[in-house]
Amino acid sequence: MSFKIFENLFVLEMTNNHLGDVERGLRIVHDHARIVRFNNVRAAIKLQFRDIESFIHKDFRNRSDIRYIRRITETKLSKADYARLVEAVTRNGCIPMATPFDERSVDWCVELNLPIIKIASADSNDWPLIERIAKTRKPVIVSVGGTSLKDMDDMVTFFEHRDIPLAINHCVAAYPQEDAECALSQIDFLRDRYPDHTIGYSSHESHDWITSITIAVAKGARTFERHIDINTDGREIAAYSSLPEQIDVWFKAFQKAHAFCGTEGRERKSPLAKEIAYLDSYIRGVYAKRDLPEGSQLSDDDIYLAIPLQKGQISTRELMLGKFGHRITSPCKADQPIMIDMLDTPYSTNESLRALIYQRGL
Repeated sequence: MSFKIFENLFVLEMTNNHLGDVERGLRIVHDHARIVRFNNVRAAIKLQFRDIESFIHKDFRNRSDIRYIRRITETKLSKADYARLVEAVTRNGCIPMATPFDERSVDWCVELNLPIIKIASADSNDWPLIERIAKTRKPVIVSVGGTSLKDMDDMVTFFEHRDIPLAINHCVAAYPQEDAECALSQIDFLRDRYPDHTIGYSSHESHDWITSITIAVAKGARTFERHIDINTDGREIAAYSSLPEQIDVWFKAFQKAHAFCGTEGRERKSPLAKEIAYLDSYIRGVYAKRDLPEGSQLSDDDIYLAIPLQKGQISTRELMLGKFGHRITSPCKADQPIMIDMLDTPYSTNESLRALIYQRGL
C-alpha cells in the first residue's frame, strides 16, 4: 500500500461554515488556498457531503428545535453546489476531499473524482457506510475521537485486508477542546499499535494550536487537520476554526517543528558535514611510542593515543591490536602519527574509506 498521499498533508476542514452559501464557500477556498501557496505545503480543502433526504428521517427534517438537525438543514447544498466548490479547490491548487455521512454522499465522492475520503469519528464503526467507502478503493483518513480500541482494531484490519491506504487521526471530539484535553501522547500509542499506517492529528483547540502541532510533529504525526473560516462578512466564527492569517501561523509552526525534528524517526539521520568535522577534532589519533620497524605487529606497548588527529592518520575508530590486528608495512619513528599507508589493513585498500581518513583531521 502507498501512504505517500498522506505524508505531510494538511486537511483544511470547511465543515458547514459555507453556511449553505456557495459564494461564501468559494471565498473560503480562495483565501485559504492563497496561504497554502505562500507556504508551499500540500493541502486538501475538505467539505462535508450529506444527502439530507436520506440522512434525516422525513418526520424530523423540519424540527428546528433540534440544534444539529437545524444546522444541517440550514446549510444544505446540492450536488451541483458541491461540484462548484470541488472545482474551485482543484483550480486553486489544493486537493478536494469530503466527509460523506451517508451512502449517497459516498457516490458523490466518486462522481466528483475526489482522491481521498474522510471518515468522521462518529462513523468509525458505521459498517454500512465504511463498506460503501471501501468499495470506492480510494485512500481513507479516519478520525478516532471517542472510538473504542476494539472498534479501532476492527476498522484498521478491515482496510488492511482490502489493501486500501489508511491514515489514522488522533482526535478529541470536543469543539473546541482545551489545551489540557489534547492527549497528544495518543499519537505515540497509535504509532506503536498501527506501525504500518500514517498517524495524524485533528486539531480543535481554540487557544494555542501552535504548541500542539509542534508536539504532534515531534511525536511523529504526518497528516494534520484543522477547521477553517473567514471573517470578511461579519458572520460568527467558531472558536475552533482558524482564519487565513492563523492558518499561515500554523503552517509556519509545522515547518519550524519539521526543521527541528529532521528526518523520520524510524530511521537513523545522516550526520551533517559540520557535525562530522566537529567530532573528528576530538578523536584521538594513534602515535608510535617507539621506533616501529617494518613487519612488526602492533601492540599496546607500541602506541599511545592523543589529539590532534592528523590527515591520513588512523584513529581509535580503526585501531586493531592483537594477533589479527595491524602489521606495520612501513617504518614509523617514535612520536610520529601512524598513517593508514603504513599498515596492512582493509582500510588501506578500500579507496572510499582511505579517502575519508585523508579528509579528516589537521
